[in-house]
Amino acid sequence: MFMLKIETMTCNHCVSLITKALNQLEANLAFEIDLPAQTLQVHSEIDPADVIAALEEAGYQAQLN
Repeated sequence: MFMLKIETMTCNHCVSLITKALNQLEANLAFEIDLPAQTLQVHSEIDPADVIAALEEAGYQAQLN
């Protein structure tokens, strides 16, 4: 499990785009998005770099929190 900070996530549309990007990574990827805190908590054994790359491809900057 790890947490990412996504400071460019500002609205529900952002949450939707991030969810779509993450679901394309891994079918059973377990994650929680907290819009007010601008965080993404991932509950899977996926490499954080893969998640960060997918988010960057979707237009969002993320860093380990």
